[in-house]
Amino acid sequence: MERRWIWIVLIMAGLLLPFWLASRYEGQPGAAAPIAYSTFKSLLNEGKVESVTMRGDEIAVTLDAPMEVRPGVASPSVTTRIPPVGDPQLLPALEQHGVATTALPSDGRGWWVSMLPWLIFIAIYFFFWTRFSRGVAGGGFGGGGVEDFLKGRAAKQETQTRKVTFADVAGQDNAKREVAELVEFLRDPDRYRRLGAEPPRGILLMGPPGTGKTLLARALAGEAGVPFFNISASEFIEMFVGVGASRVRSMFDEAKKRAPSILFIDELDAIGRVRGAGFGGGHDEREQTLNQILSEMDGFEGHEAVVVLAATNRPDVLDPALLRPGRFDRHVTLDLPDKAAREAILTVHAKDKPIAGDVDLGVIAAGTPGFSGADLKNLMNEAAIACARENGDRIAMRHVDEARDRVMMGMERKLTIRPEEKHRLAVHEAGHTAVAHALPNADPIYKVTIIPRGRALGGTHMIPEKEHYTQSRAELEDQLAVLLGGRAAEQVLIGDVSSGADDDIRRATRLARAMVSRWGMSDQLGPVDLRQSDEHPFLGREMAQPREFSDGTAHEVDIEVRRILHEAESRAIAVIEAGRPAIERLIAELEHVETLDRAAVTSFLGERRADAEAARAGGEKTGGARPRASTPKAAAPKAAAPKAAE
Repeated sequence: MERRWIWIVLIMAGLLLPFWLASRYEGQPGAAAPIAYSTFKSLLNEGKVESVTMRGDEIAVTLDAPMEVRPGVASPSVTTRIPPVGDPQLLPALEQHGVATTALPSDGRGWWVSMLPWLIFIAIYFFFWTRFSRGVAGGGFGGGGVEDFLKGRAAKQETQTRKVTFADVAGQDNAKREVAELVEFLRDPDRYRRLGAEPPRGILLMGPPGTGKTLLARALAGEAGVPFFNISASEFIEMFVGVGASRVRSMFDEAKKRAPSILFIDELDAIGRVRGAGFGGGHDEREQTLNQILSEMDGFEGHEAVVVLAATNRPDVLDPALLRPGRFDRHVTLDLPDKAAREAILTVHAKDKPIAGDVDLGVIAAGTPGFSGADLKNLMNEAAIACARENGDRIAMRHVDEARDRVMMGMERKLTIRPEEKHRLAVHEAGHTAVAHALPNADPIYKVTIIPRGRALGGTHMIPEKEHYTQSRAELEDQLAVLLGGRAAEQVLIGDVSSGADDDIRRATRLARAMVSRWGMSDQLGPVDLRQSDEHPFLGREMAQPREFSDGTAHEVDIEVRRILHEAESRAIAVIEAGRPAIERLIAELEHVETLDRAAVTSFLGERRADAEAARAGGEKTGGARPRASTPKAAAPKAAAPKAAE
């Protein structure tokens, strides 16, 4: 590929070199410069022309003295052209003034010399078009043709990968059960057809990024032992109109020929977004591709054992026509794994790594709530890198802890912080820590640090002891107090506040507004849905959504949000004032060592005041039916950890 491009550049340089040399030659002092025909006639009438040489309509003129042809350049030789209408008075005038005249036959170069730049441009354009037509589908200037380009990669060949089975998919037992019976259908479709049963035509895999949607699709094909075609939805869209629909037709035709087979479309939301409203008309190609997918799924015959799998992490933006029965019949949700699932995933990713005896996967799983399968894989990989960095032989627990800090808090940065800023940072983080340690419904401290990591100058990181699927009002109020604990500590212990609470205030305000407008946790307003419309016009929704409540109600919402935040700040201030001596000792130690773990925090602040009532309340948190997406991500350490400054 590189050599081919080198030859292309050399050929183009060789074609353009004569024109460049000609332009350089024309600019030399001794070169014949072109002049107007009227100027030539004036020089002739003044007797300044010594001789002329005529070739076709071109006249090379030699003057009896150099003339200035351009500023600073004089030449005795100039050229001109006879006008297309001709000049019958030219020869008599030359004879009259005694000018030596020479006539040469025309060489016919004029027309093709003038056309040469256009010919070169056409040749280059034709060259690139032919190479593009042959090689787009193959990744550039390779083999193939326009037909392959229209078919696309997935329809051209079946994805060749190692066999993946359900054993490789850990932590998603519910999702595996939902798709397991498809294996039996693909292995023995006649068993279902004789009873009049039709297989599901499509299965939509939904879930956050990194939860194993693509892996589950490959495992389904591996268990069934059928061809597996894999393509990303974004590959349907190209610069040419109609290519997407053509690729869809070719892809489905190929899958039908290889039936029974599985056709997997990753990132379906790239082409499956809601049709209709939106800005401009630039979505016509995407909608045409989507319409072709709908048409192909409707065109399946009963004997065609083709199952279409699609994955998305944005099911809310998909067109309703995709989700109706007969197209994507089943919706399989892959959620973030719980503790047992995380331990199973860690076991899979640790089996090919040398692990030291002090590594406890159960402890790691308990300390990584909110991690997806991809996050856990990355965690073990970072631990292996940390071990290799020390030239070690086995991955120890300290390598895993280091990797967890890097994943959760970011990479450590080396900054020079002034002593007064370091003290304020320690006060801020100690405030978060003290409030979280004192309130019974707050998550326990995992680590507090004033070492800059990622984009933050420090952080107080908490890990819940149990999985959270819903949160009570008391838990949310304690979480608000923890978020505002850093600002409260600055206010009490320093007497002034700083911009370090920027992210804390933003997150606390969003949480308080959600409590009032979404979850009905306001005694003044009650259980009323007062959220603003969260539809976006670029998703195909309406461009303007009317607000379903009055300005007066919106004002009451603002008042309630401020009240909740002020009460949370007052609780945080009360905690700081009550434990001021111990908190000041904690601040001094934090300034000295820069990082404190849970045991060190407990040595300064004492045991947490988690009574039996709080324990029972924590046990009730696992029984709710509200989906995780509708409540704050209390189980995710990245979301739950207050960051002092960003």
